[in-house]
Amino acid sequence: MTTLIFGHQNPDTDAVTSAMSFAEYQKQLGNTDVEAVALGEVNAETAFALKTFKKDTPRVIKTAANETDTVMLVDHNEFQQSVSDIKDVTIAAVVDHHRIANFETAAPLFYRAEPIGSCNSVIYEMFQEKGFKISPQLAGLMASGMISDTLLLKSPTTTDVERKVLPELAKIGGFDLQEYGLAMLKAGTNLAAKSDLDIVEGDAKSFDMGGTSVRIGQVNVVDLNEVYERQAAIEATMKSEAEKNGYDSFLLLATNILDSDTTGFFYGKNADKLEAAFNQKFDANHRIALPGVVSRKKQVVPPLQKAFEA
Repeated sequence: MTTLIFGHQNPDTDAVTSAMSFAEYQKQLGNTDVEAVALGEVNAETAFALKTFKKDTPRVIKTAANETDTVMLVDHNEFQQSVSDIKDVTIAAVVDHHRIANFETAAPLFYRAEPIGSCNSVIYEMFQEKGFKISPQLAGLMASGMISDTLLLKSPTTTDVERKVLPELAKIGGFDLQEYGLAMLKAGTNLAAKSDLDIVEGDAKSFDMGGTSVRIGQVNVVDLNEVYERQAAIEATMKSEAEKNGYDSFLLLATNILDSDTTGFFYGKNADKLEAAFNQKFDANHRIALPGVVSRKKQVVPPLQKAFEA
């Protein structure tokens, strides 16, 4: 029976490509009956990477237990971010670079997590430790995940691992790191091609904070005015999604990848928690300025968690 390997719901580039790279790692280990799949359609940035390196888009699954009894998780561990029937399958392995929360298994498993810039960074180290081969195509895919998660080494989540590894992968893959990286990031910022729902939910994750459900979405842009022009429709979509899915709070981060600043939009309870977390106030346009904030994982979730649990 095939073991399915996947990243989190609303998959970003690192989630999709780390499933692929970990599947290749498993095959070189001798575990050939594995398949990298996705828990949602790929976004424009990821599609650009897959097209560039001539890799087919992974199959999308809604549930896992109907076709396998064993899965491996990459780029996440929290059950609310995983496949809907995660509790009905055996988790054989996890490779991640996030916090550990809402996670438990009945059987022992392989688990590796490191506080570094991307899940692909962890998997790259595993390839090196085993002396496994990284093809030019795989190098491009792994680099794409690292570029996405570190905003081409500009995010505070960037570590010396990515600073060392990305140039090495670019050399293996035969591409210019800066030229390709900027082109890939910009491919994901075409808001005109995104619906309001795509903007709000395209890269959103749910978190349990102080016993409440907090949904945090993020969209990358090169001009925040494009978001401001659609603010009313975006806020209406946030309200609809929150009411439909039972989110107590919904925060959308619009991040300018060129100047590394973010504007936040909010719907729901506990707006005061958000203001306390960042020592900022919502302005007259119902926006909160988050200068220098680009990382949900490192700069948003920890202070919010602390504020909600205060």
